Amino acid sequence: MEITQENNSKNGIFKAIENDTIAGEMTYVWAGENKFIIDHTEVFPEFEGKGVGKKLVMAAVEYARANGFKILPLCPFAKALFERTPEIQDVRF
Repeated sequence: MEITQENNSKNGIFKAIENDTIAGEMTYVWAGENKFIIDHTEVFPEFEGKGVGKKLVMAAVEYARANGFKILPLCPFAKALFERTPEIQDVRF
């Protein structure tokens, strides 16, 4: 599964792609120069139960770490993942 990212000065999206099919998407909006808000995570039905949502959030975590950003997880899925995953608290805002 490939994770891609599109980003601009206001918002962005991570997409999970498997065999040229979009498996899920996670959107975010910028909240200043060094933090972003995860506002929506969606996994398409045929890909549910395969860890796609977690892969999307973890891609955002790696992006944040690599660039010195912080994440505010407002989407219920991302928020729950942050709450139960202590090792990603370093990027939480």
